[in-house]
Amino acid sequence: MDSTQNAATTSAPTLENLQAAYNGESNAHANYLAFATKADQEGFAPVASLFRAAARAEEHHAHNHAEVIRKLGATPVAIITPAPVGSTRENLQTAIKGETYERDVMYPTFIAKAKQENQTDAVSTFQLAMAVEAEHAQLYTDALKKLESLHTDKPVTYYVCPYCGSTTPDPSFDLCPVCSTPQDQFEEVR
Repeated sequence: MDSTQNAATTSAPTLENLQAAYNGESNAHANYLAFATKADQEGFAPVASLFRAAARAEEHHAHNHAEVIRKLGATPVAIITPAPVGSTRENLQTAIKGETYERDVMYPTFIAKAKQENQTDAVSTFQLAMAVEAEHAQLYTDALKKLESLHTDKPVTYYVCPYCGSTTPDPSFDLCPVCSTPQDQFEEVR
């Protein structure tokens, strides 16, 4: 058995968790794009902007998880299962539930297992994603609280870190609060 196979075999639980996280982030990306389309249709352009920015962040999370999966000698696999698209209010509630679960349950569990297995790359990618999911949960919660005031055709520019996916509408920072990537490298998403 070569060392690549050994790495995949000895870290089977963490590899399974990485695959689950990759699948979840890939699905979140797809679902948030669908939610953005619905928000645009309903006249909530700022919420559509938020969904697109979060979708981009989830894409970064999936990419980061995929890199670690490949280091462990496996191939990332995602099965996209579209979430039902409801009203913008319902979609925000769905997003809050998903982000809160990832922040409070999924990623902490995955981090604990990866630490137990001494899988430092997995710990790192899980920690970055968890920190950003906390941001997303707050952004979605704030949007839901003031939803009626967001009924406008004016989109909002969000800034998304190309490394960890940190997401903010406020560009007044020098370094990413999660991973210290310089602000001038952030992507603008509307």
